[in-house]
Amino acid sequence: MVDTTESPAKKEFVHPAARHAKKKPTGNTFEPIKAFYLFLAAGIFSAVYAPIQDCDETYNYWEPAHYLVHGYGRQTWEYSPDYSIRSWFYIGLHAAVAGLRRILPQASKVGEFYFVRYILAVVCALCQTILFQVISGTVNPRIGFFFIIALFTSPGNFHASTAFLPSSFAMYAVMLGAAAFMNWRGGLKTLRGMFWFAVAGVIGWPFAAALCAPFLLEEGVLALSGGGSALFDGFIRVARGVVAALVLVAVDTAVNTFFYRKVAVVAWNIVKYNIFSAAENGGGPNLYGTEPWTFYFKNLALNFNIWFVLALAALPLFLLQKIAGTSKKGLVSGMRAVVFLTPFYMWLAIFTLQPHKEERFMYPAYPFLALNAAFALHILLEAIGHSTPGTLAGLIPGKVKLLAVLGVFTSCLAVSGLRIYGVISGYGAPLSVYKPLGGNVVHHDVAAGIADGSIVGNTGDFVCLGKDWYRFPNSFFLPRDMHVKFVRSEFRGLLPGEFSEARTGFGLWSGAWLPTSGMNDRNEEDMSTYADISTCAFMVDTQYPENARLGKALPPHEPDYVADTANWEIVKCEPFLDAGNTEFLARALWIPDLDVLPEKYQRKWARHCLLKRREQKQT
Repeated sequence: MVDTTESPAKKEFVHPAARHAKKKPTGNTFEPIKAFYLFLAAGIFSAVYAPIQDCDETYNYWEPAHYLVHGYGRQTWEYSPDYSIRSWFYIGLHAAVAGLRRILPQASKVGEFYFVRYILAVVCALCQTILFQVISGTVNPRIGFFFIIALFTSPGNFHASTAFLPSSFAMYAVMLGAAAFMNWRGGLKTLRGMFWFAVAGVIGWPFAAALCAPFLLEEGVLALSGGGSALFDGFIRVARGVVAALVLVAVDTAVNTFFYRKVAVVAWNIVKYNIFSAAENGGGPNLYGTEPWTFYFKNLALNFNIWFVLALAALPLFLLQKIAGTSKKGLVSGMRAVVFLTPFYMWLAIFTLQPHKEERFMYPAYPFLALNAAFALHILLEAIGHSTPGTLAGLIPGKVKLLAVLGVFTSCLAVSGLRIYGVISGYGAPLSVYKPLGGNVVHHDVAAGIADGSIVGNTGDFVCLGKDWYRFPNSFFLPRDMHVKFVRSEFRGLLPGEFSEARTGFGLWSGAWLPTSGMNDRNEEDMSTYADISTCAFMVDTQYPENARLGKALPPHEPDYVADTANWEIVKCEPFLDAGNTEFLARALWIPDLDVLPEKYQRKWARHCLLKRREQKQT
């Protein structure tokens, strides 16, 4: 803890880390193992039930991982050697986990998918536990406990904790980096902190490294305030961190150079595309849609409800507490508190200013949102619990205050539960509709499964997607050698191509470096990505009965394949939320399907179906 009671002129300078090292841990800290169990339970629940919300997760990460493990998969333009803005190092880490599951007993492709998710849940829980432990020991045990609750109960954590996305990976790493910077016990850990933020930026998502800025600024202030020797020590610590980051860049570059067969500094390529390409050729991420400045405020309110409001209020509440002079022992000094609270505000401000917005861009800031919210709640409860006699707050009985607080947070917990179950029940169909194809059958039993009729597909069949191309979970849900193809819909942007399955050079993943055709960074349609519908043994389509009831005409290239019983028979259908015909509240939360409810509160349902061609054609 920084000593603010004496002027440096009155006593010899003692480094803050040395003073902090003398503090004893508070005895009422929530046990880390219990915190880990809670975080792990939330992660496993996410691994089992969370739908894939973003088609980028499917085509930019799951499909390349499937290519590394099984030799084929869909390829986006970002993996073209001409652009090389995705890291094969990051993909390889996950593919290695899937490959490990492949060699274990009772292996199946769907089993590989879920095994990767389980490992992500464990890693996320470990990182969250480490940060919780540091918060409890450095800041306040009660703030640490609130940090657990904010993450454990939030729909945001449900989405982010096991997503195969660089932003989720960056979230894991920044938690470790923040924990290192925050923990002064035993000395400053600048090297460790910078290394983990470099991991977040180099292997994960380059922009996540910016979250390190407040902690490095704190390092600079400490070094300057300590005089000559402290300044030199600070320089050495930061220099070591920079060297560690450069070594990481070199390793990542070496791995990507192996795959792309050319020198590829992927982190720089990502930054160059997102920041400079729009100015150079009118391209950039804005081609894929823009959102108003309110997007993240609405999204975070939906995924964190009251915790988001508290996170926004954290710094003002802390400053008011300092001005009023009502802060109690157990909180860090003013400078450290501002450092801890700043990353969330900084991240929210930066990405609110960007026209192109996506929910996943907020994932690296989720731990800091939870920390800010825990800070704010601690301050509010302290103010309520120590109200001055004679004031309005002091006249309210303690039990009434307690009931009010419990009522608010019970309501928020219920809203979070309704949100999570609403997402699972509304959008979970793509994770189950492919089951009859046999992707969940152990590898050595595939032939037997086809023979006894338990699997409807055959090796080499094509599963075709039209308007639902972006809902495909990934090729891990298909049996070996069954490929997904696209038929033309109303979408006129660039669809993913396919990794070449040729074996040349060393014969290892040649599709990663062989030249590709039709790839572009302008989202321009490539007609070569479409297959002839006559080659499709299966089709996955969504039928919208509500549109038919309302008399809405079908688009020319998006017929109702489910209703085309002359050519297709239904293998399996699952309910899927008709978001276009469902009002906001019913989309956002789970609401029971009761006819007595007003229509604006009723969820409208579609059918997400796996179809089989009646006269199957071999290709």
